[in-house]
Order: sequence, then C-alpha cells, then structure tokens
Amino acid sequence: MPCLNEAATVGRCVAKARGFLERAGIDGEVLVADNGSTDDSPSLATAAGARVVSVAEPGYGAALNAGIAAARGRYVVMGDADDSYDFSRLDAFLEKLRAGYPLVMGNRFKGGIRPGAVPPLHRYVGNPVLSFVGRLFFRTGVRDFHCGLRGFDREAVRGLELGTTGMEFASELVVKATLAGWRIAEVPTTLDPDGRGRPPHLRSWRDGWRHLRFLLLFSPRWLFLYPGLALLLTCCTLTTLLYFTPLRVAGAGLDIHSMLYAAAGALLGLQFCLFALFARVAAHAAGLLPRHAFLERVLRLFTLERGLLFGLGIALIGFLWSASAFWQWRDTGFGALDPRVVMRDTIPASALMVGGMELVLAAFLVSVIRWKIVASGPTGA
Repeated sequence: MPCLNEAATVGRCVAKARGFLERAGIDGEVLVADNGSTDDSPSLATAAGARVVSVAEPGYGAALNAGIAAARGRYVVMGDADDSYDFSRLDAFLEKLRAGYPLVMGNRFKGGIRPGAVPPLHRYVGNPVLSFVGRLFFRTGVRDFHCGLRGFDREAVRGLELGTTGMEFASELVVKATLAGWRIAEVPTTLDPDGRGRPPHLRSWRDGWRHLRFLLLFSPRWLFLYPGLALLLTCCTLTTLLYFTPLRVAGAGLDIHSMLYAAAGALLGLQFCLFALFARVAAHAAGLLPRHAFLERVLRLFTLERGLLFGLGIALIGFLWSASAFWQWRDTGFGALDPRVVMRDTIPASALMVGGMELVLAAFLVSVIRWKIVASGPTGA
C-alpha cells in the first residue's frame, strides 16, 4: 500500500488485508510503502500489523516501485491506503493469479462505483477517454486502465523495469505488460468514497496529462507516424495537382503559393514519419519497447547503403529538375520569368532535394542508433 498521510484510514486497510490473509490461509504480509508521511501513518500501520518501508523519493510510482522491491511474496496485490478498496475481498485476484495470469486488474466499471467515490469528470471523461486511448494505441483488452487495485507476479513485474515515479505508473504497468505479451485478467472491483477526510493527492489535469503523455511517448505510431503519413500523402497529392493546373476549392483559388505551402507540409510529414522511425528504434535499443517483426524486416531491407542510395537518388532527381529550370532561365538571357510557370518546377524540385538529403541523414542516424542493438547480440539491449 503506498501511503502519504493516511492516518485516518491506513489502520483499517491493514486490518482488512490481514483478515483476508488469515481467512484465505495465505502465508503473506501487509507492506506499507510510506512516502514521507508527516502524520502518524507509519506508527498506525505498524500497530495494525503491517511492515513499513520508508520511501524518500516522492511520487506514487516511486512508492510502489520501492514497495514491490521490498516485498517478500511471490504475488503482490497493490492498492491505495485510503480505504476506497476493500482489501478483505481479494479472492478473485488470488484465483486469477493462481490460474497463471501474471497481471490481474480490477475493473471498477464492472464491480461498481459508489456515489461520491469518483468525481464526475474522472468517471465519465478522464478514465474512459484514457482507457480508450490505451486500448487503441496498444491493442489491449483492459477496460479500466487506472484502477488502483491490481495483483501481479512480483518477479515478472520487476522484469518490466518500471521507471515512472508519478501517477502514470498505473499506465506504464499495463502498457509494458501488454507489449511483453502477457495474459491480463480483469475482475470486478468495487470503489467506495475514500475515508481520508481531505483532498486527494491526485490532480486531475496534471496527472491526466502525464498519463496521456506516457501513452503517446510509448506509441510512436500515433504520435508521429499516422499524423505524418496523413500530412505527407495529402500535401504530396495537392502539390502534384497544382503542378498541372491551378485549383479552386470552396471558392478559394489555389496556385503556386498554395503549392509552396503544400510542399513544405510534405516535408514536415516526412519529418514526422522519420521521427516515428527514430523513436521506435531508439526505444528498442534502450529496452523500452520490444522488437517489432515488421520493422526488423524493413530495417534489414533498407540498410545504410541502400538508404544512402535512395536518398541521394531522390535528391539527384530534384537537382536535375532544378538544373532544367535553370537552363530555361539561361535560354531567356537570365531575364524575368513568369513565376506562375517557373515556380511549378522549382518548388517540387527543391522539395525533392531537401527530402532526399533528409533521408540520407536519417539513414546515418538510424544506423548509429541500431549500433547498440547489433553490438548487444541476438537478445537485444
């Protein structure tokens, strides 16, 4: 149980958990990870029969990581010390853990949320939206991403190398377990109003953003790749259409000025796609994300040498196109040219030169990042 100034409730929580252990005949312990309480929480937890470990680093995730490291049992059930979860009714968690599930999540939407237990903003917007984003990004079946009551195999979780120190720990555990291919079970869990009699530690917008930020950073596809592909394809299509003729869309005339912005948008889309590649390869090299079979095949196909040749080839096309435009200018005696004519060549030509050189630099950077993976052998970093 992570604990920060929970004197009003920690004793009841410990008593309920100890009662469950005795009733179920489990040789276990109740461990309280005290995160700098300034009230009597540590002494009250000890008096109720818990083992208390002090955690100097502040944060929900820091307290849980320290508690998991200090735990002695094979299985761990974690839950807040504010008496919002009933530690006397953990039978479903135990059943699923013994059935071989390395992670068992509580689901408050199935079990029931008592009136006043969760602010309406969290119940109807925050949690459902973040849980939906998590399921969409990581293709997991977990319906309640942020339930604070969950059980897991201690050694398996330690192998995930969880590193977040704040409330986003809840998302990190589910995301990394999903990426590792774990079977994850969900059991109905009831949530009661907490008994602390003071405002909660959770800060809606700050902690909600930290959860969303974590989900985005661990999913380069949604943060970079998909927006980049949409921008690249849209702007390439518009640039191509404007090369042949001006367009009129919803009463607005589009010509070379729109073509210039479309070409810039295509280059930005390319940058997004390349950043998705960099982020995925770097996360793999750092051990944050597992290997991706399709990406591995692509990287084996597009080696440094092939990437250089491809990028230089694109840049060369742009250079030759620019040379052709220059030659036309030369034929006029380097006089004035109609920009509506000449810019239709120089805009895409310059975009190809810039995009080609971006691909050359990307090939070098990916090779540098992948050097650690290759050097570490077949098991990866």
